[in-house]
Amino acid sequence: MELMKGVYQVKVPMPLGPGLDHINVYLLEGTNGNLLIDAGWNTPEAFTALKQELLVDGFQIKDISHIAITHLHPDHYGLAGRIKEISGAKILMSEVESSMLEQRYMDVSSLLDSVTEFLGASGIPKDDLPQFSKASMPVLDFVVPVKPDEMLNAESTIEMEPFKLKVIMTPGHSPGHICFYEPNRKYLFAGDHILSDISPHIGLHPQSGENPLSDYLNSLQAMKELEVKFVFPGHGGVFSGLNQKIEALMGHHQEREWEIMKLISKGPKTAYQIAQEIPWMPGGEPIGFIKLATLDKRLAVLETLAHLQYLISQGKVTKDSRDQVNYYESLVMP
Repeated sequence: MELMKGVYQVKVPMPLGPGLDHINVYLLEGTNGNLLIDAGWNTPEAFTALKQELLVDGFQIKDISHIAITHLHPDHYGLAGRIKEISGAKILMSEVESSMLEQRYMDVSSLLDSVTEFLGASGIPKDDLPQFSKASMPVLDFVVPVKPDEMLNAESTIEMEPFKLKVIMTPGHSPGHICFYEPNRKYLFAGDHILSDISPHIGLHPQSGENPLSDYLNSLQAMKELEVKFVFPGHGGVFSGLNQKIEALMGHHQEREWEIMKLISKGPKTAYQIAQEIPWMPGGEPIGFIKLATLDKRLAVLETLAHLQYLISQGKVTKDSRDQVNYYESLVMP
């Protein structure tokens, strides 16, 4: 579907939920090639949907000359390898995301070991640890790994006349996440950095960087400097009012900070214990921790850890390790 002149949106179905049943990928039609921003999961249904929707707009898979990946999560990256096999498209991604590629999708054993140790230190019971550690392994079936032909950084631009996209580094949701800004039209292709309806997941884990929530909040603050008419997100509808959305996201994280500090103001708790007392919204509606699927429970713990690490960096929370498990306690009243 053509949203703006030369900008087409394709809704590619996702096999996992809840709440998110598709990802938005965008095709930018250029005079010297066609750029696909993100790619979708590698499933037969996703590939068929991508192919058919492109045909409706007058394109074929072979017409894609470049694929720009906002980040390595399987819903954004999974189909890139298959598309490249057909079209010969050049794969573009950030240097940071590229550095994580092999460990995440090609030789996962060392990362799995690190995740297991990390989750154990978060207080997850030993009996539950194997299923928590392996909860993300099924996504490997939805990715055709492919290395980038070109790595992007903060100085990079992608010229696909009449579009000229400036690369914006936006770590947080993933440490090498990037957005693409078209200054002439004032379009922002935001990936999962800023979404229209939900708050992006920000989690602390072995591949997240030391303080992902701090990275994310700093990225949001810096984005206020951009003049943006329309935001094209990876999920949800296209929207305007970027600064209002940024303020809402910052407010959400301040509220979560208060919730966590209140929970640990009367004594130390593990991240796993804290996560169990917070309402989570994987499908857009609040749901108790116990009702979450195992993968969503793991994401909840990682998000809790990101907040705790941020609060430690702010001098508001302290961490103490006992028997290889970390406990957190508030240093100030919420």
